[in-house]
Amino acid sequence: MSPARAVGLLPALALLWWSASVSGAPGDAAAAAGADADPVAAGDGPTARTLVEGALDLVRGQSSYAEMSMVIHRPDWERSSSLVAWTRGREDALIRFTEPARDAGNATLKRGDSMWTYTPKLNRTIRLPFSLMSQSWAGSDFSYNDLSRSDKLLKHYDLSLLDTAQQDGHRVYTVEAVPHDNAPVVWGKEVLVLRDDYVLLSHTFYDQDLEPLKRLEAMAVGELGGRTFATRMRMSRLDEAEHYTEVHYRDADFDVELDDDLFTLFALRSGATP
Repeated sequence: MSPARAVGLLPALALLWWSASVSGAPGDAAAAAGADADPVAAGDGPTARTLVEGALDLVRGQSSYAEMSMVIHRPDWERSSSLVAWTRGREDALIRFTEPARDAGNATLKRGDSMWTYTPKLNRTIRLPFSLMSQSWAGSDFSYNDLSRSDKLLKHYDLSLLDTAQQDGHRVYTVEAVPHDNAPVVWGKEVLVLRDDYVLLSHTFYDQDLEPLKRLEAMAVGELGGRTFATRMRMSRLDEAEHYTEVHYRDADFDVELDDDLFTLFALRSGATP
């Protein structure tokens, strides 16, 4: 067992991203999902909010560890890298590149609403201001805003169920998320497609003119760390063909013991692991 595995994911990018409790203990909904619970069977059916809460907690738990590969694809080139990530609840996360050698040690720390990046070659730590959050993260189709989402869908959006259907033996729900007036978000609205076991199938982002701009899609669903979730996801630019980033989970563990010191600027700079 590798040292990283011993200490114990991210989605999220999607992780991080999906990558974060508003009420109850983090991971409660995910634990139910891991036990093959159908939220419909528990009552009159899930609300849009309980579906989103369940999806957030499914890929995070109270804490998590993941090993991932990431491929950035463009029409005339492709670049691959490897990463490790730790999360705690819905607010704290640390992502560190391990390969290729030129990127190894580059890291991103999220703590609450704040985010920092570290580049070992420059020995430089940067706290990201809000004005830079829409920029590309590590040259990918994910932005820093995507990585910092935590529970923004629960705090700053009105959530509603648009549609219900049957697909591959699952009940599938379409949820629309419309931001509150003056919410600190960049999207005009978001639309999510979720299974009854909280697996996220797709997440589409609309600009202020309500035109779809990019979409996160599940390319493969599998089991890691005792949970079923999207193990390979693709973020695509809908206005540019063959522009996408895929994240593939290679290993994951949930509800692991993590030191408070892991989510600090010292750990970000030093490369410390639990």
